Amino acid sequence: MNVNTIFQGMQILAENMGIIETEKFISLIKAEDFDYTEWQRNYFDRKSREEIDAEMSEYFEVHKNSCPNAVRL
Repeated sequence: MNVNTIFQGMQILAENMGIIETEKFISLIKAEDFDYTEWQRNYFDRKSREEIDAEMSEYFEVHKNSCPNAVRL
């Protein structure tokens, strides 16, 4: 994994959760032998297409200025 990717991920977590909650979050993931791929599968399997579409629309609206090249397919 690229160092810049790790830095960006940590920055996003810290900006949205605060540094203390970010550290707690990372500690929990490491302690629980967390499988991100499995978590993602479970997360999205429980959502309808409409729910996912609504979340994507909201994300794009909130982040439209920070992701100028993003394209909805």
